[in-house]
Amino acid sequence: MKVAKGKLITIIYDLYVDGFDEELIESVTEKEPLIFLLGEDEMLETFEEKLLELKEGDEFKFVLTKDEAYGDEDEDAIVEFPKSTFNEDGELPEVGDYVPMEDEDGTVFDGTAIEITNDSVVIDFNHPLAGEDLYFVGKVLKVEDAPSK
Repeated sequence: MKVAKGKLITIIYDLYVDGFDEELIESVTEKEPLIFLLGEDEMLETFEEKLLELKEGDEFKFVLTKDEAYGDEDEDAIVEFPKSTFNEDGELPEVGDYVPMEDEDGTVFDGTAIEITNDSVVIDFNHPLAGEDLYFVGKVLKVEDAPSK
């Protein structure tokens, strides 16, 4: 069966930046493969497009440029907050900590603390892979019809 929209896909892969076999960012193995419904916005659209028409057992190797993946880093997505913003729970994040922030509409934005000063905490809301070309090497383990709802 071929990979197509609406199919349940099981894959394994290694994800690199800076070229194939350079800096390994993520390894998805047969022990815990990635299973997703193609065409349901669970994965990057360009990632899914590269898998279309592959069959169970096919190997793949492709690059998603930064423009096809998460784009360039956006300087406006780096925001400085006064430390008092974090005093409600009494705990300040440390550099490198994941920091979910909620706006007045209840939308949660994922960020990473990148700097702590005497008065403020700087949070980067860019995707961690923004500005990077993504190099994938993997294999389609299974293609099946999606379970009925």
